[in-house]
Formats: sequence, C-alpha cells, structure tokens
Amino acid sequence: MDLIIFDLDGTLINSEAIILGAQYETFRRCGRVHPGREAGLGIVGLTLDIAMAQLAGLDAPDDRLTQTYREVFGAMRAQAQADPALDEPLFSGVAETLARLRRVPGLKLGIATGKSRQGAEFIVARHGWQGLFDTIQSADDAPSKPHPGMILNAMAETGAAAGRTAMVGDSSFDIEMAVAAGVVPVAVSWGFQPAERLVALGARHRLAAMAELPGALGLAGPAAA
Repeated sequence: MDLIIFDLDGTLINSEAIILGAQYETFRRCGRVHPGREAGLGIVGLTLDIAMAQLAGLDAPDDRLTQTYREVFGAMRAQAQADPALDEPLFSGVAETLARLRRVPGLKLGIATGKSRQGAEFIVARHGWQGLFDTIQSADDAPSKPHPGMILNAMAETGAAAGRTAMVGDSSFDIEMAVAAGVVPVAVSWGFQPAERLVALGARHRLAAMAELPGALGLAGPAAA
C-alpha cells in the first residue's frame, strides 16, 4: 500500500454535535425548518454550499445559508473549550492506528475532506497532527465529493498508484469518490451513514473498529507494529 487517505468528519473525528447544532441554528436564523438529524448527517462530507443547499431542498447554493452557517459554526467552535459538548474528539482507536500506520516504511497518509482548507488545518492543529499527513485535500482544492478530484490530487502529490491507494470514509460520497478514482474503498461502521449502504456502493472493507484497518489492508505484519 502506497497511500491511505482519510475523511475527517464521522471517520476520524466525532463532530456530530457541533455540525448539527450549527445546522439547526442556521436554519432558525434563515427562517427555515431543519429536516432532522438523519438528513443533517446525511449531507456531511459535501462541500458546504452544496451541502446546505441539498439540506434545504434547493436546486442551487444559497449564499445566505452558507455564510450564516460559517458564522454560527465559527462561534460554536470558539465556545468548544468552555462547552465540551461542542468539541470534536477523535473516535476510539484513531490516534493509536494513525501512529501505527505512520511507522510503516514507505506508507503515506492523507486527508480528503469537505471542510475548507482552514477547517482542515484547524483539526490537524487541534489534535497535534502536524507532519503526520503527507497530503491534505479540502473543499478549496477540488470539486465536492463524490468527484474523484481530491483523491486524484492526493495521488499526484504523493506519487501513489491507484491500485495501492485506499480511501477510508463514513459516507456514500467517500465510497463513490473512491470507486470513481479507482482506489480501494474502505467503510467505517461508526460514522454518520449506515455502513450497509457503503458496502452496497462498493466498499471493499468494512471496519468495526479503526484498529482493524492495518489488517484489512495487509499491513498487520511486524513493520506496522
């Protein structure tokens, strides 16, 4: 394996509380009725303007919705230190598995997220991941998932071959993006969308815990320990 790319929200970090909170407050300020938790989590992973338009049932992005969400989310993130409910903690086993993978000779790690570049860099700094990832692809770098652009950019940047690259994610957008890019799609079962749906879309592996990832990708030998 040359490269493993990770989604952020719902895969590495549990951002459900802050994302849903920001969505509900955005819809309230914009005079709209939020369609509920399942719908709110179902659009996570898309680029923000597309995600908010889809959540609102619109055919095209709405600048007011997008900007209001940015403002609300930013304010909530600033409150996270005082309100742990708004924090974006790692899922179980993530820190240990990333550290283990980092020790595999020749293996590179990446991120592909619907967050902005600024948002991705915040999470990297928040969890002390500086220098951990060889490539970070965001909503500022390619079209929204499930377009394969983020993965194609990551492979070009790292020199990885498609057949030796994996995409790990929790959403249909991650799996469809991986299939479109010709890389190995890996679904996690703890994220924001049902893992069964991801398998039906082409996920080659389904993880019950992040610690299973090295073994699933054939990296369970002594070099990965």
